[in-house]
Amino acid sequence: MRFISIGFGNMVSAGRVVSLVSPDSAPMKRLIQDARDEGRIIDATCGRRTRSVIITDSDHVILSAIQAETICNRLNGESADEGDDE
Repeated sequence: MRFISIGFGNMVSAGRVVSLVSPDSAPMKRLIQDARDEGRIIDATCGRRTRSVIITDSDHVILSAIQAETICNRLNGESADEGDDE
């Protein structure tokens, strides 16, 4: 099992990630609110601004303060962008 850092010491299983998206669009804001209402949200932002939304195969929605592109690079095994973490 491979884990990917999503910032601030938090990890997510790479095999469980279905989608990695930006939180800026209205449909994503609705998806986040619906997940929050249903108790499926995992907030890993540590109080920072949400910069990416990770959707898992178990329908959990994970909020991260790390940009989606950085997490995507980590999923693809490329080196992480320096200074974007924490």
